[in-house]
Parts: sequence; structure tokens; C-alpha cells
Amino acid sequence: MSLAAGTPAGWQARWHQLVKGIVRVQSARGEEQLLDSLAHPVEPLVLAFVNAHAMNSAAVSEEFFNALMAADLVLRDGSGMAILLRLLNQPPGLNLNGTDLIPKILARYAGRPIALFGTQDPYLSQAREAIETRIAPASHCVTAHGFLETQAYLHLAAQHRPALIVLGMGMPRQEEVAVVLRAALGYPCLIVCGGAIIDFLGNKTSRAPLWMRRTGLEWAYRLALEPKRLFKRYVVGNPLFMARALRLAAQALRQERGAAA
Repeated sequence: MSLAAGTPAGWQARWHQLVKGIVRVQSARGEEQLLDSLAHPVEPLVLAFVNAHAMNSAAVSEEFFNALMAADLVLRDGSGMAILLRLLNQPPGLNLNGTDLIPKILARYAGRPIALFGTQDPYLSQAREAIETRIAPASHCVTAHGFLETQAYLHLAAQHRPALIVLGMGMPRQEEVAVVLRAALGYPCLIVCGGAIIDFLGNKTSRAPLWMRRTGLEWAYRLALEPKRLFKRYVVGNPLFMARALRLAAQALRQERGAAA
């Protein structure tokens, strides 16, 4: 089936495939089991997250869609995805967003080498300090800012052999680098597409109050902090995502009625 970017059939097919590929965890016990498995990969493994912004990006970029689909494990991130899944009559499962889940993964790697590739100083150094002193004590972190050529990250990973690589370069760059790293590395490791996680750990960006996180409004808090950078993602992107979600749900309903008839 053709997935040409920019055509309605293209983005709808891509969204259906992404929804089908999302791993959904239904309980706290399931989350613990997931964390246990992620802490002991038997080969290079790529973990990615899909939120409303990722879905919008996949709708217009077949290259980004392919990079996401190439990940070994894709998790649901955010309330927008929960809305989409409910519109499609599918249980959304837990909101395993990277900002909350990745520190838990880091803790499971305490004592093992970790790589942070992304953002820039001083936030990168501050994130490394937070990990080495608080989140994953006894781990040594190798770091590199997020504006290098891909070959530089390959060289650092081959030299230091980190058990966990966290990429904080933003979409779609981190997903593209993750796929290349997995193909090049010949030892078991977990490669995480972490978005803004290094900035959060390095205190560049603060988290929203707990009540906003629990009610799915963290995006509004982030927009208030960085309105210029995030205007297109949230003010333009959120309504666009909802319009596409409703259109996809309507299409699925028509197909169900047609099959029943």
C-alpha cells in the first residue's frame, strides 16, 4: 500500500499502523514488568514514544513515520493519544510518557555506563550530575551535545559501550539517530528516544504542577513557558491532531458499518 506523504490515504494508513504498533500497558504491575525487561535487553533495542506531535509529524513525513515504525517498542505518550484510542474504541492503557518513565529506566541502570546525547551545556552537564548523584548512583555518564554528525555518536557509543543511551535531540532527529545506532552497535543496549528529557533533568525546563499532569494539561504549562517555540506544536498542532483523529474515527466507523451490512 502506498504511503505517499501529503495524501489523505497516506496519513490515514500511517496513523492506523502507528496505533496498531503501540504497546499498551494496563496496570502498575505491567509497568514494572516492562521496566524489568527494558533493563536487560539481549540486543540493541530502540524505545520510542508517540504523542500528538509525533502523529502530526508522521502524517506529513513518511521518513519520520518509517523511523518510528523501525523502533522495537513504541509507547503511548499523552492525553491526546488517549483521546484518539478511545475514539477508535481501543483501551489507551497507562500514560507512559517519557518524562516520567525515562527516570525510572535510568534508575534501573544504576551502576552501568550511560550515554546522554542531546541538548547542550549547561543543561547537559547538569543532567549528568543529577543522574550520577541521585537517579543512577555509581553510573558513569558519557555526554555529547545534540548537534553533532551521526558518526560522532556512533564513535562515542562504540568507544564507551554504554548500556543505556538516552537521545534528547527532538523529533525526528533522535528517531533517525536511534535506528543508525541500533544497526551499528554489536552489543546489548537500550536506546531511548527521549525528547526533552535531558532538558528536564538538567533544569532547563520545569515540570508542570502535579494536578496539571494528572489532568493532561502539562502541554499548556509548557506552552506558557515557551510560547514562541511551542506555538506551532500546540496552538496549531493540537486542533489539527483532533481534526485528524475525528476523521480517522469516522472512517473506521464507516468501515465497521459497511462490514456489518
